[in-house]
Amino acid sequence: MSEFRSFRDFYPFYLAEHANRTCRRLHFIGSCLVLAVVGTAIVARDARWLWLAPLVGYGFAWVGHFAFEKNRPATFKHPLYSLAGDWVMFADVLRGRVSI
Repeated sequence: MSEFRSFRDFYPFYLAEHANRTCRRLHFIGSCLVLAVVGTAIVARDARWLWLAPLVGYGFAWVGHFAFEKNRPATFKHPLYSLAGDWVMFADVLRGRVSI
């Protein structure tokens, strides 16, 4: 994370790495599925559901990067900032600040 002094510095880079609309849509779908998996685990009171959360979250996102965006996910070099970026972008989509 040495090239970014803060998440505020990282987020414009993150958005630039998600310029492709299909990639952003796949990220959004993956994030929705993560929330559904976590919700299911809570309602079912069964933590075994949680192994699916990273699978659906990263699975959809990485398909977006490799198949549509044609770049390497930022997760590989900036895992914590990238995870935060996923959720900030998700919230920005819900607020209408980022289009899908």
